[in-house]
Amino acid sequence: MSRQSITLAKQNDEWLKQQVANEEFTSKSEAVNYLIKKARESEDYHNYVQMKINKGLKSGFSTKTKEELLEEIKTRLNVQV
Repeated sequence: MSRQSITLAKQNDEWLKQQVANEEFTSKSEAVNYLIKKARESEDYHNYVQMKINKGLKSGFSTKTKEELLEEIKTRLNVQV
């Protein structure tokens, strides 16, 4: 692991100290790494959802009725009607 020197706002430093004191984490470094991991996961999820939204927008509007769409979905999922 690489070592870093960072400056924290007082309230953030106090929050980190409290997390360690409450034994949520064994150290401030562990807490920071956890928060960065969660931020990265959140960013990955956001990118995935945005990709799905873009794909949907590119596909355009359907001319099918809701009944036709429902039948198509059931067929794709192999649902017995």
